[in-house]
Amino acid sequence: MNLIIETPRLILRPFEKSDAEALFDMDKNPNVHKYLWLKPVESINEVYDYIEMVQKQYSERGIGRFSTLLKETGELIGWTGIKFVNDHIENGNTNFYDYGYRLNEKFWNKGFATEASIAWLEHGFNQMKIKEMNAYTHAENGASNHVLQKVGFNFMEDYPDENGVTWKWWQLKNLEFRNQNLER
Repeated sequence: MNLIIETPRLILRPFEKSDAEALFDMDKNPNVHKYLWLKPVESINEVYDYIEMVQKQYSERGIGRFSTLLKETGELIGWTGIKFVNDHIENGNTNFYDYGYRLNEKFWNKGFATEASIAWLEHGFNQMKIKEMNAYTHAENGASNHVLQKVGFNFMEDYPDENGVTWKWWQLKNLEFRNQNLER
């Protein structure tokens, strides 16, 4: 996959094996996994497996999560992006486009998630012609819920997972996105 998206401060590009160390640094942090089933990675091999899985998604589905880097330094701050979910059921749904992101804790609260989200929504709706984007977040993850609301997602409903944990289901339709951007 040769897609690269640039924002004022970020470069969004496909995963490379060389990203493993920075992704491992992010994903071994328990704070990063507070709202992600509390399962930080324990070995870098888990990260290599993840990179391989995402690269397979690129070839099979034409999209997947991307490494997200600071333009100024080239430092990898996490991942962001769209993936096509067809490998499990989430809130009764499968075969849908999901937007998500995960950032290293030292890059939280700097507007990077919002900046990347806007770029991804523009790409998904304008280039990929996706009709509807979905996202889901842990109900108690106030920061992520705020970002999704800020970039235009509509809260649809709370739902429990198989462990009884409450999640929030978000959705944004292409037409709603276009109308919001016309108003800006």
